[in-house]
Amino acid sequence: MIALIMAGGQGTRFWPQSRTKMPKQFLKVAGERSMIQLTVDRLLPIIDIRDIYVVTAKEQIELVKEHLPELDPENIIPEPFGMNTAPCIALSVAYLKERYVTDIPMLVLPADHVIQDGQGFRQSLQKAAEAAQDGQLITFGIIPDYPAIGYGYIEAGAEISDGIFSVTRFKEKPDLQIAREFLAQGGFFWNSGIFGWTIGTISEAFRLHQPRIHELCQEISLVWLKQGFAADISQIYSRMPRLPIDIGIMEKAEARAVIPVDIGWNDVGSFKALAEISEADKDGNHSQRELYSLDATGNYVHSDKVVALIGVNDLCIIETPDAILVTHKDRAEDVKHIVDRLKQDKREDLL
Repeated sequence: MIALIMAGGQGTRFWPQSRTKMPKQFLKVAGERSMIQLTVDRLLPIIDIRDIYVVTAKEQIELVKEHLPELDPENIIPEPFGMNTAPCIALSVAYLKERYVTDIPMLVLPADHVIQDGQGFRQSLQKAAEAAQDGQLITFGIIPDYPAIGYGYIEAGAEISDGIFSVTRFKEKPDLQIAREFLAQGGFFWNSGIFGWTIGTISEAFRLHQPRIHELCQEISLVWLKQGFAADISQIYSRMPRLPIDIGIMEKAEARAVIPVDIGWNDVGSFKALAEISEADKDGNHSQRELYSLDATGNYVHSDKVVALIGVNDLCIIETPDAILVTHKDRAEDVKHIVDRLKQDKREDLL
């Protein structure tokens, strides 16, 4: 099996910690190692470092090298600029087709997720590899433990083989009532954004369902053949349709399957999500330094200073040398809108 780690995001919901020059996947938000390092650590017991690839923005290549010095520089695939996951994956597949036979299983996963049960995760990868070689496009469905409205859902159909089910449909993020109905009905799983297939199967899927992306990748392959992999492909890549892989391929394909897993997964999409996986004191407060609290519960604090909290609940308080964020946990997703306003005001010093 080979693995492709997608590491080009900016992590805007983690501002002010996450910046253009140090995005979320390179932060140590879930331990003593960065998120991208932890992602590689989970894979190494079953996938050789020679078969692990990272696709990332050009500006982040040096960060990848710094965090993963054991990774061959040729295993870093530069994306000229962000164009969503379908073009990103198609570009990477075109790159990998030059190095591997088409029937080798391929795992695709984000660099910035937390998975607490590494052994269970790896066991599901072995299962996915077998299904991939049968021609299936595999997605990993997280067994839900509450009616989340922040995730897309996958509805499973008939069981194809042990622990592997056909996909009936993909459902975008639902409202609370529909999410409750999904859990009551059963057979619905959170879409983890982790996929598996063979190089040949996903290539054919792009040819059938996204011919424009397929044609542009063929153009890019010709440029690479003539000029090498350092060639400028930005003009071709800019013509790619901006599509997520779910909508561009998975919703259209026929041979698709889901593997339900319970592996302690969290996409850590906001400070609220980070608080949920962080150790807290008896009052439910988390802080990396000393914290004094009086009638204050459920707060998440990131600061190099000693912090005192009085009479406040369920806040995220994030301090960096040049900015402070204070938000209620229920509004943590809205941090990205602050980033949008900073961009409008051309505050590059804070981005």
